[in-house]
Parts: sequence; C-alpha cells; structure tokens
Amino acid sequence: MNNILDIKTPAEAQAAARKSYFGLENHGLTNLNKVYWNLPTEALYEEAVFRSEGKITFSGALVVNTGKHTARAANDKVIVREPTTEDKIWWSQYNRPYHPDKFDDLFRRVQGFLQGKDVFVQDCYSGADPDYQLPVRIITEQAWHSIFARNMFITPATNEDYRRFVPDFTVIAAPTFKAFPQLDGTPSNTVIVINFDQRICIIGNSGYAGEIKKSVFTIMNYLLPLDGVMTMHCSANVGKKGDTALFFGLSGTGKTTLSADPLRGLIGDDEHGWSDEGVFNFEGGCYAKVIALSESAEPQIYACTRRFGTILENVVFDPVTRLIDLDDDTLTENTRASYPLEFIDNAIPEKRAGHPKNIIFLTCDASGVMPPIARLNPDQALYHFISGYTSKIAGTEIGLGEEPEITFSTCFGGPFMVHHPAFYAELLKRKIERYQVNCWLINTGWVGGPYGIGKRISIRYTRTMLNAVLDGLLDDVEYTQDPVFGFQVPKTCPDIPDNVLDPASSWPSREAYMKRYRSLASRFIDNFKKFEDQASPQVRDAGPKL
Repeated sequence: MNNILDIKTPAEAQAAARKSYFGLENHGLTNLNKVYWNLPTEALYEEAVFRSEGKITFSGALVVNTGKHTARAANDKVIVREPTTEDKIWWSQYNRPYHPDKFDDLFRRVQGFLQGKDVFVQDCYSGADPDYQLPVRIITEQAWHSIFARNMFITPATNEDYRRFVPDFTVIAAPTFKAFPQLDGTPSNTVIVINFDQRICIIGNSGYAGEIKKSVFTIMNYLLPLDGVMTMHCSANVGKKGDTALFFGLSGTGKTTLSADPLRGLIGDDEHGWSDEGVFNFEGGCYAKVIALSESAEPQIYACTRRFGTILENVVFDPVTRLIDLDDDTLTENTRASYPLEFIDNAIPEKRAGHPKNIIFLTCDASGVMPPIARLNPDQALYHFISGYTSKIAGTEIGLGEEPEITFSTCFGGPFMVHHPAFYAELLKRKIERYQVNCWLINTGWVGGPYGIGKRISIRYTRTMLNAVLDGLLDDVEYTQDPVFGFQVPKTCPDIPDNVLDPASSWPSREAYMKRYRSLASRFIDNFKKFEDQASPQVRDAGPKL
C-alpha cells in the first residue's frame, strides 16, 4: 500500500512494538513509509480488512483473492548461478540459472519500488528442531501475507527474541512488482528468484501465498542435506506407541488428508526433515487444499475452514451472509486454507517425533491401473522415490486443464529439489536401511478405468488400508507379486473387499487393463533413463519389467 495521504491505519501505533534491532536498512530497504513489525494475527486482520485485502467470513476465517495467480508459477522460478553454489545445484527444468548481474539489477529495482510504501515484516523460523532451524524474515506488501507467514512458520517465543532476531535468509513478496523480461531476463512479468550467496528470495507479480511457503522449502532443500539431513515433501504423524509414519506425495495425492488422523498425533502436513535424532516439521502450520472438502470424510480440516485465524484463498463466499461455498471452483480448483498446526486437535506441539516405522508413497494414478496398495522392498522404494509418479490435479499449477496430467516429479517434489535426485536418494537409502523402515505404495487415484471412465478410489477404503498398514495388520497376510512392477500386493485386507485389491477385476476386460498397465510401465522406464547413470544397478533393476 502506497499511503500517500498518510491515513492512520488500525495498528499503526503498534507497528514498531516488536521491531528487530536488525532493521530493514540491512537489506538495502530505505525510505519506506511505515514498517509493521511482527504484528499478531488479530492486528493483521484489522490491517487486511482496512486495506480491502480480504473479508471476514461468518465463522471468522479471512477469505482473500490471490488475483491472476491462483497456483504456483513453476516456470518463473530461477536460481542465481554463482561460484559458491553452482557445482552443488541440479540445473534442470526446475532450477533454471539466473545471472548474478541480472539479480543485482532486479533487486535494486525492488528496493526502489518499495520506497514510500508500507511493508509488513514477520521474523520466524523454518524447522522445529533447534539444531537445524533457519531464521527467515518474510517482508510483504500485503497484511494477509504476513498472517500467512505467521500461520506457516514458527514464530519467536518472546518479545526479546523478536528484538534480537537476525535472519539467515530473507524473502521479499511484492505482488504488485512486475519484472520486465526484456530488461530482467525473466521468462515473464512474474519472477521467483533465489540467491543462495546473498541469502535473498524475491517474489514478484504473484499474490499466491504458496510461493512464499515453497520458496522457503526450496531453501531448506538446499541447505539441510549438506548437513546430512534428509529433506522431504511429505506429511508425518505418530501413533500412541511412538510409531512415526511419513506420507510422500505431490499436491492432490492425499498427504494432508491422510495424515490428519484423529487417532494419531500430527507432526505436520507437508514438509519435514529427518536427522539422526528423528523427524521434525519445517513449518508451524498447514496449507490444505479445500475444494469440495467433506465434513464427514475430513472433519478436522473442515473445522479449520471455520476458525478465526484461518486464511481461505480463492474460496467463494456470499458477500451478504458471509457463508463460504467449498464446492464452488469458479475462481480455481486450487482453493486453499492456511491455518496454525494447533488448530488440529491432535497436533504434536513439539512438531517432532522419532524415526519412522513406515514410509508411504502416495500416487494419484489417473490411468486406473496401479493397485490401491503394495509393499516395496528398499530398492523398489528408491526407484519409486526417484520416479515420483503421480498425476497433477487441476489448479495446483498454472496451465493445468481439467483432466489430470500424468507426471513424474522426482523425489515427489521435483520443483523444490535443488540437489540432484541421486543425492536425496542416497540419503534416504541410508536412513531406510539404518532404521529398518517398511515402505509402501498407496494409490489414491482411479479404479475401473482411467480418468473419465473409472472412478476415484474411495477415501474410506484408502483410510482402511492405511490403518491396516500402520496397525501391522498386513504383516502376515498372503501377498502376490505384481506381474509388471514386481512389488507385493496383499491378497486380503481387513474390511476391504478382495476385488478392490485387484484393480484388473473392475475393468471391462483384463486385456484392456494389461495394455494400459504396460503403457504406464513404458512411461516409467523412459522417465528413469534420465537417472540411470547415477542410480545403482539394484535400483535400476527394481523398476517394471515388460
């Protein structure tokens, strides 16, 4: 907001109450109008409404519109290529190089752009384990982005902690700043650029708050593996016996839904580290997809959409009654709720737990041929981890249509992985072997045919199979070996009809099923050729056979 009329805002008098001694001049940000330092959620609500950034719904949640971008602009993310890090980064479609001189010019323009404007600052941490915590400063144009930062990251405990806060990385989110491709060398007017040398990330021309969250995740994915910590795009929960479970998967595969189990403690829903001490959450909150959210199937997440402090992104609401409609996808399929982790009743306050007993790879198979559940040996687990097969669901990225798009996103989070996939795979292998972890593949996609013909697997069935895994009920049942992928498929599972475990039985003909299954296997084989030179012979041989 460029407050040229010097209008007093609701929290202006308290703007500097939690100011850090390490001011914004250290980032080259000067001649700003008013800096709002570390305001609590209540004050930020008032600022957001005052600035017409959002509306308060009937239940107290804040509904906002992210504008043109309702999903991540994956093609606009770049990383500065400079001598201190260039030999460690996996330069690829996800990590496009950006020239240091261009970054310096771009940053100077951002510094000039923010002069005379109000900005909001949240000083927070990524990483619940103090030994691996990253102090990160989030500087935003908009008040609601500051609420998002408070929801999604871990905040300092005391006012003195705020005053003494010194960031190790700084994220600047300026939705009204536009890059100029001809001048800045960017793919479009939108830019997400990370500079590991200067410890700065700039987000321009996108109001989608997920860019802030995933930029910090990308930073953690670079820094922590260098210290031997496995960084993971996964959710995590823990049972009453201390049995931790990890759920890998891309957006739309069920990470958030399946980990929000009332019978298990929630460690986190999306981003975690695995050190020699155990598993820890990177975040302080959840960022759940809420389109067509069902109160009966997902009661805990549903309840969070009706709480003060929750941000609802691009959710349609009635401006008179302020009632929200979670089924309305007029603005986007990718409607989101951001809320603090403690809004989930069974969340673990420490956001940490021991080493996992089970790892579950979630895939949304739009081909309708993968079994709903399969047991993997360690080499098969690494093969599927490197492959990262799933289907992108409408709305999660710019440019996706209504029909799911088959994709292979390495490490189940390719856009956020900065090192080569083999680097992460080797870290995962050592931990699986050291802690004797059971690995599983669960398909949350379609059965009875591909998308448009079959139907999506019942969430009730998926939960039942998952509970059987976590309770050890599948340890002693009889298994069959899958004829294409070679993994083990249980013949029976408590409270699941036997035919559900055999996806071919729900197709019009077994011949049509096998034809589609072999076609998918060919896609796996072609995709894995990119990684064969750095994968061990055992992992290469763990893939499908035609």
